[in-house]
Amino acid sequence: MTSSNSKLNPVQFIDITAANAGQRIDNFLLSSEKGVPKSRIYRAIRKGEVRVNKGRIKQTYKLQLGDTVRIPPLRTAENTAPSTVNDHLAQQINDSVLLEDDDLLVLNKPSGLAVHAGSNIKQGLIEALRIVRADLPYLELVHRLDRDTSGCLLLAKNRDSLLNLQQQMVNHDLDKRYLTLLRSHWNGQQRFVEQALQKNTVSSGERMVRVDPDGKQAKTLFIPLETFAQAQLTEVVLYTGRTHQIRVHAAYINHPVAGDDKYGQRNFNRDMKKFGLKRLFLHAWKLGIRHPSSGQALLLEAPLPEKLQTVLERMREIS
Repeated sequence: MTSSNSKLNPVQFIDITAANAGQRIDNFLLSSEKGVPKSRIYRAIRKGEVRVNKGRIKQTYKLQLGDTVRIPPLRTAENTAPSTVNDHLAQQINDSVLLEDDDLLVLNKPSGLAVHAGSNIKQGLIEALRIVRADLPYLELVHRLDRDTSGCLLLAKNRDSLLNLQQQMVNHDLDKRYLTLLRSHWNGQQRFVEQALQKNTVSSGERMVRVDPDGKQAKTLFIPLETFAQAQLTEVVLYTGRTHQIRVHAAYINHPVAGDDKYGQRNFNRDMKKFGLKRLFLHAWKLGIRHPSSGQALLLEAPLPEKLQTVLERMREIS
């Protein structure tokens, strides 16, 4: 995909390469114009502002190799993503690479970094990565992690890999395992939680998720690894990928995640701060996939961040 643009003429003309051939025009625009409301993109297609080979198209049109797409200026100055990345973030990204080949890029995402731009975030990891790795013509998130969660984040470097990995997700073929620190502990047996989850919005406007039989199916397995005086290091296996799933299911069984200021317990969080915990203790530890090209089974692992290891070491000293 190549494009041309200038200050005098903000219209973009993008030549479609093999990486995007076969993709629907609406999905292509939603992917390439991050942060632009869906309604604005569909209106631009409907009104003929977006054109392919100088002609009007429908939102269902599938791009062909060699097509030229005309994209009008869809962003305002206020919501345009930054065009540079500060040195600290660039270094963070470069240091976080766990694996890279022709099809995949796997990162150990730092806590506190959103994976993509949003209403109050002008630059997320994917936007910064496309600047830092401008040598890559195609780069898309295969899945997402919450802003405060660290660990394995999988990205695809071509569309075939993206579709293959997304199908593995649909088929529940990905093995997703997390490490977390839960309040208190139980008798060492695994605990399987199967409770439907429903997204909800409270009066303050904050997004919340709650257990609700009318919600979407959600399954989580909690496996105790190490017991402390006030907490339990726990491995978590995700069988579904609902928003805030681990945090809500943990709170549901009265063993909330340490450092969780949304679903957690205030007194427990305060006690954990005494051991140096300043973030949500939730880490995407391991990710099992099949390589999209070779079919080889891969087990990707992101080491627990040093600051979380330090918390555990301090807790072991008094246990």
